[in-house]
Parts: sequence; C-alpha cells; structure tokens
Amino acid sequence: MQVNIPLRKTVDNSYDITIDAMPKMHFHKKVAIVTNPKVAGLHLGYLLSKISAKELFIITVPDGEEYKNQASVDLILESLFNHRFNRKSMLIAFGGGVIGDMTGYVASIYQRGIEFMQIPTTLLSQVDASVGGKTGMNNAYGKNLIGAFHQPNAVNIDPHFLDTLPKREFAAGVAEIVKMAVTFNKDFFEFLETADLSDKQVLQEAIKEAVKTKAGVVAKDEKEHGLRAALNYGHTFGHVVENETNYKTYLHGEAVAIGMVMANAVAVKMGLMQDEEASRVEKLLQKYNLPTTYKIEDTETFYEAFFLDKKSSDASVTFILPKGIGGVTITDELDKDLVISVLDTFGDC
Repeated sequence: MQVNIPLRKTVDNSYDITIDAMPKMHFHKKVAIVTNPKVAGLHLGYLLSKISAKELFIITVPDGEEYKNQASVDLILESLFNHRFNRKSMLIAFGGGVIGDMTGYVASIYQRGIEFMQIPTTLLSQVDASVGGKTGMNNAYGKNLIGAFHQPNAVNIDPHFLDTLPKREFAAGVAEIVKMAVTFNKDFFEFLETADLSDKQVLQEAIKEAVKTKAGVVAKDEKEHGLRAALNYGHTFGHVVENETNYKTYLHGEAVAIGMVMANAVAVKMGLMQDEEASRVEKLLQKYNLPTTYKIEDTETFYEAFFLDKKSSDASVTFILPKGIGGVTITDELDKDLVISVLDTFGDC
C-alpha cells in the first residue's frame, strides 16, 4: 500500500540585489542584526541610522573564520529564543562571509526557517558569499560541511562599507572576482587585467559585473546540481589549504587564489589551458598581492583531504578546471597520479 504526497510545485525564491547606498528601511516585526565587534565598531551606527523595526536586537559573535562553528551558531540561536523570535521575525547578516554564512544557516534552521537579509561589508561577501543562498558553518572535518541552501529576502551592497576595508581583505575579494571572470566571462577578465579597482566607479562596475555573473549561474542551478559547482573553481584546493593551516594563516580569498593556481596547473597538464593563460591569471592575482604559492608537506595527505569536499563522492574527487579563460569544466575522472604529480611541484615552493 502506498500513499502519495503531491508536493510538486514551483517556489519563487527570487530577490533583488541592490548595489548602492542603503535606503532607509522599517520593519514591522522583530529583527536581529548579527555582526561581530570589528564591524559593529566601524559601521553599526551607520546601519542603525538606516534601519528601524518594531523590536530591534543586536547579536555579536567573535570575529574570525575559526569562530564559524557550532558554538557561535548556538550563541545566535540562544539569543533568538531568549527574545522570543517567531516565524515572522527576521535576521540581518551584517558583516563578511563568516557572518553571512552563519546567519543564513541559523535563519534556515530556526523554527524550520525564517527570513533573513544580507548586508555584506567586505568585498568578498559583496561579490560572492552574500549571493546565492549558500549558508553553513565549519567543523573539524572541513569548511562549510554543515549547512543549507536558504535564499535571503534581499541583498544590499553598499560600497560605503569598503572605505575601511584593510588591503588584504580587499584583495581577498578580488580573488573571488577573478574566479568568476576566469570561469564564465573572458571579456570581464580582460577588463580586470587593465582596470584600476582603487577607482570607486571602476570598482562598482566590477562588483556589478561579478554579481551579474554569479546571479546568472545561480538562476540556472540554485541547488548546485551541476553548473553552479563551477563557481567553486579554486575552492577544492583552497579549502584544503585553509584546513591545513587551521584557518589562521590565509584569508578565504587568499586560499582560493592559491587554489586557482593549483587548478590551473592541473588544467595545463591536461591541455585544457595554455601556459600563457595560466600566467595571465597568476599575474592578475599577484597584482593585488595575493599569494600564489604554497608548500605542500605531504602530497598524499593533501590529496586525501579532497574527499571531505562536498562535491566529491566516496570513490572520486570532483575537480573544477578552467578551459582557457572564460570556460570551465567539471570532472570526477582525473587520474590520481596526474594530480599527485602536480601537487608534487608545490612541495618545492
């Protein structure tokens, strides 16, 4: 005997991404702003001048990738329970990618899902982490292995927040911009090669183009069943670098920059990319003082860590590799010896 539950339906998760000075907003509901001490000290006053609510609370969690964990998630949840948030309440993620990912994850699980808004304050979160609904946290096994797809109701990208961004943080965001250009937009890559991103107008145009590129991919593959996985170019390698260094040596974008160089080396070995193209990518990353080398102490251990990647299976590792500049391929059929031979070249860095 079978009973069918007919749940086939179309859910509209569309939302707007605004790239401009924040408008004034009032919410007729309970709202909690989740942030960290650094962002709060620099920008909370500005945000509070733009936002009001029926009841407004501030939840502060420690700053840093190492705090993107269950303890911080529990801290946010406890505050929501203490203030009696309900399914009509809303969270605002006010910070970089760590804050955005954790806030979105809490929004996805609190009373089985409540609304949240992204107000990203770093370049990396503005062009990448805040767009697309990927939420989560890290654990001892790796990065973002616990999480959910939970789309925000809106994303407000205000360039004002970038005025206080340290150079390393800015460069980390550039790495994610380069990532999208290499895999999906050759014209954009060529623009970046000569662009001066210290010019605010040029930077805003680059942010817009990066967001448009990612939004187009997410619209075609929201839950990462295929095409969207290509946005993880550089991440399969980069996540291992982050994990090996306990998230304390490199910013996320810096690790992704290293990961792109490693992925490019594999692509060159396979004939998917020319040496000259790989050099152009590396030169663009170095233009912003991003790291492009990493000494692998044990290539076998490094390789085995790939299997903790969310895109991999029990028996194979999924690699995202560039096809020249402006193209990409996703494969789980790479010969281990080929990959190891490339990793061995990084043992001499």
